[in-house]
Amino acid sequence: MPFRHSPAEVFPAVIERSIVLGTLHGQLTTLISGLTIYRQYLMLTTMVDNMIAYLRDLGFSEYEARTYRTLSQASPLTAYETAQQAGLPTSKIYQVLSRLEEKGLVLCLQEHSRKRYIPQELEEFTAACRYKMEKTLAGLEEEGRRLKQESQVSYIWNLKGYSEVTDKARQIVGSARSEILISLWHDELVHLAPALQAKCAEGIRLGLVHFGQLDPALAVGTCFSHPIADTLFQEKGGRGLTLVVDSREAMMVMVSDSGEAEGAWSRNRGYVNLAEDYVKHDIYIMKIVDRFDALLIKRFGPGYRKLRDVFSDTEEGQDKKT
Repeated sequence: MPFRHSPAEVFPAVIERSIVLGTLHGQLTTLISGLTIYRQYLMLTTMVDNMIAYLRDLGFSEYEARTYRTLSQASPLTAYETAQQAGLPTSKIYQVLSRLEEKGLVLCLQEHSRKRYIPQELEEFTAACRYKMEKTLAGLEEEGRRLKQESQVSYIWNLKGYSEVTDKARQIVGSARSEILISLWHDELVHLAPALQAKCAEGIRLGLVHFGQLDPALAVGTCFSHPIADTLFQEKGGRGLTLVVDSREAMMVMVSDSGEAEGAWSRNRGYVNLAEDYVKHDIYIMKIVDRFDALLIKRFGPGYRKLRDVFSDTEEGQDKKT
């Protein structure tokens, strides 16, 4: 098929198109190169801005953060050069550099009569910060534990109201990790039996002194029944509740016949020892009574009247010993 256009007509058009395409290609290459540079600029600016933000979070001032950033980008620099590149007042730069030196973030190089500054390696600085922070936090936690222990020793908290008393007793029982000592009456055992049974199921040791007739369904741990509950109730005008957990926390409460309750709880060492000794000595007495009840009644009378008289040392049929 013959050409419809002569070479003289076709070649100029081809050449013109090639020139246009070449120009477009060059422009596109320039644009891509410019975008790449701009992207790198944005990334650098973001990293720089992030560095300032992180340093501010660590307690550095705006001027200190900008100074360190500038030195990280170009160093060594004189103080004047640093101020110019960081955009800071030259009147402030020496003070800022001095503070950064004290914090170990900038080093000063003496070159003849001029001082130049370089940044400390960021990895070294962050490692030192991390070590110092961890040491500080560990010390703070230890001091907090010590102060907490001291504050717990210092206070004895009042309890008033039956619900408050039983709720607190359940809370204390629930905190037990090794052992529970408790002295109580039937009414309070009804409230606390589920919590006590749960702790026994965990393997917690439990010693229980019970005043009055013990309901076998509520028996839990090692139980000791007090033989003179009625006498004690008449003397004290109510029911006592003493609870000690792990030799570290205790409560002692008196519940009146009308149901009013009043007492205290504490982690105070002296208070806990007092409550613990009270329950333990009751258990000692229960063991003795279990084995020598008839002899005790014979020697000290019904209800161990003479034994319980702490202001005399006599037995049935005897005068006061001198």
